[in-house]
Amino acid sequence: MCGRMANTLPHDAVANLFGAVPANALPPLPDYNICPTQDVAVITWEDGQRRYRPMRWGFLPVWYKAMNDGPLLINARSETVAEKPAFRGAVRETRCLVPVSGFYEWYRDEDEKLPHYFHRADGEPLVMAGVWRDWGEDGISSFAVLTTEANDLMAKIHHRIPVVIEQDQWGKWLGEEGKGAATLMHAPAEDVLTHHRVSKEVNSNRAEGPELIKPYEA
Repeated sequence: MCGRMANTLPHDAVANLFGAVPANALPPLPDYNICPTQDVAVITWEDGQRRYRPMRWGFLPVWYKAMNDGPLLINARSETVAEKPAFRGAVRETRCLVPVSGFYEWYRDEDEKLPHYFHRADGEPLVMAGVWRDWGEDGISSFAVLTTEANDLMAKIHHRIPVVIEQDQWGKWLGEEGKGAATLMHAPAEDVLTHHRVSKEVNSNRAEGPELIKPYEA
């Protein structure tokens, strides 16, 4: 599961890192509490070039007549993404990379939900696998983050984990290098991510500020 993100990565630095052409209008940063239905800047491969552009977080299947016409599809299970009618075309044809600083996951302790912040242990941008499509007459672009069965690190908190794409695999996931993307849909190695408990302030989707990702001190 990935239901909330944080991003402090400067747009120009991300565009340069990926060698992508940035869109004119990108979501304001930093944002320490990115919620579903917000725009997130993602990397795509279109017309022979990488693009860095905003998309709605919450995949909109072609048969939705309105944005709220069905479930909010913020994640797609990697084990079934090629079979589900909502995603099977996108995972073949329109995959994206979602670069962020980190994401939040919640551990349920009796009656409490305790948030943890996950990020790369090496301090580099965390790049998650996504699928996207344009929807509706206005061509609204929307995406979902792929998840898979948790590794040992995540399993202590939650049973699902985002699919993380390493730098030498970016081109394969985007479709620049032909087939083989399916081989990337697995949990990251145990040493790729790290996490720490954060304040329950982030439980509110209205909370904002750098204190949200700081280690919790009782």
